[in-house]
Amino acid sequence: MKIGRFLLGIFIIMSLYILFGNRGFTDYRMLKEKQAALEETNACIAAENDELKRKILLLKTDPRHVEIVARRELGMVKKGDVVYQFID
Repeated sequence: MKIGRFLLGIFIIMSLYILFGNRGFTDYRMLKEKQAALEETNACIAAENDELKRKILLLKTDPRHVEIVARRELGMVKKGDVVYQFID
């Protein structure tokens, strides 16, 4: 009887330690969730990198794209264009 209770006590203590102790099941679940979040972040960054590579390739190879970017983002105009400036 005493040995059975002792073994049962040891079993309960070990079970609690496995579930809630250092490097236990709860820590494992938390780390799995963190890993999933980091993998999602990595996927977003990889997609952003691919988009930036595409834009770089366009800027290196397509003169029309360079002109569009210069006009839209830098406000440049081509020789012969008429510029209207509105004053509020």
